[in-house]
Amino acid sequence: MTVSYLLSARRSPVAPRGGALAHLDLHELAAPVLTAALHDAGLTPDDVGELIVSNALGAGGNPARIVALGAGWPDRIAGLSVDRQCAGGLDALIIADALIRSGQHDIVVAGGVESYSRRPMRSRTFADARAPEPYDQAAFTPWADRDPDMADAADQLAQDLQISQADQDAWAIASHAKAQPDPAMTQVAGLSHDPFTRALTVRHCARAPKVSGSITAANMAVAADGAGFVVMASAAYVAKHGLDAVPFVGGVTLGGDPTRPGLAPIAAIKTVLASAGITAADLTTAEIMEAFAVQAIACVDGAGIPPAIVNLQGGALARGHPVGASGAILAARLFHAVRDGGTGLAAIAAAGGLGSAIILGRNRENL
Repeated sequence: MTVSYLLSARRSPVAPRGGALAHLDLHELAAPVLTAALHDAGLTPDDVGELIVSNALGAGGNPARIVALGAGWPDRIAGLSVDRQCAGGLDALIIADALIRSGQHDIVVAGGVESYSRRPMRSRTFADARAPEPYDQAAFTPWADRDPDMADAADQLAQDLQISQADQDAWAIASHAKAQPDPAMTQVAGLSHDPFTRALTVRHCARAPKVSGSITAANMAVAADGAGFVVMASAAYVAKHGLDAVPFVGGVTLGGDPTRPGLAPIAAIKTVLASAGITAADLTTAEIMEAFAVQAIACVDGAGIPPAIVNLQGGALARGHPVGASGAILAARLFHAVRDGGTGLAAIAAAGGLGSAIILGRNRENL
C-alpha cells in the first residue's frame, strides 16, 4: 500500500492576541516556520508540489497562495486553503496524505496559520437594507437553537458528564506545569517561547473571571496567534533519498452532534485506531487539544486514552489557541515526540460538532 511520511515539522511560538505576534500578517507569521521546516527536511521550495494551509478566521483571498508567495516560493505552487475551523490544521495533513498516496505529488507541505489579532471584522448583511450586523462567532449550523456558543457548550458538557470546575482547573494547572521548551518551535519576530505559560495555581483559578458556568478564563484556552507546518513525502521519495522519516499511519475527520462539539473527537479517535489495527493502549503519546479543559478530559476518558501519555509537555491551555493552526501545532509536537520511536495520536474538536484525529509513528505497510 502507498504510504506517506513526515520528514520534518515546525511551529511558531503561540502568543495571545494583541501580544508579541500581533503585528505580523499571515505570511509573515508563516514564513519562518516554513523555512525552518524545509531546512530540517533538506529541501528547498523548488522541491515542493503543493502547500496546504488551514485558516479559520476569514482572511479570504486564498491564504495558502498568499503564504506561498510571501515566503518567496515558486509561482507554480497554487496553494490550497482549508477551513474546518479548529480541525483544519490536522485536516491539512490528511489532505496532503491523500494527494501523496494518489501520486499527484512527492512533496507536500501542510499545516496552518492564524492571526487572531489581525482577523478581519465581519458583519452580516440583509436584503431589506438594514444596517450590517457585526458578529464574532460565525454560524456553524443552520439552526440557531442547535448552534451554541463554544463556552456554553463546554459548560453543558461539564454538567452532562459531571466534570467539576475543580477537575477542569486541575487539568489546566497540570498543563501549565508540564509546559517545557519545545523542539518543534521556531523563533518568530524575536520570540522563542510561549509567553502565556505560567505557574498557575488553585488560587489563580479561583480568581479567574467566569465565562459560562464552570468555564473560566483559567480552564479555557486564550485566543492566540501562531503557525505550524509539516513536510510530507511519498514512500518512493523517502526510499530514493534514504531519508529518516515518520510514517503517517492514518487520519480521519468525522461529524457529530453540533450541540456537543467537545465530544466529536472520540469517534474520530476510535475510528483511526481501528483502521490502524491498534488500541489506545498501544499509544506511547497523545496530543489532545485543550480548547477547554473539560473537552480534553471528556475525550481522554471517552476514547480510553491513558492520561499519563497525554500532552506530556503541556497543552493549549498553557499556550493559547490559534484556531486554524492549532491542529498543525499538535501534529508538529507529535512528530518530535515519536521521531525516535513510538506511536502517537493527535486529536482535536471543532465548532459545529467536528472531530479530527491522526496517528503517526507506525508503518502502514506493516498493519
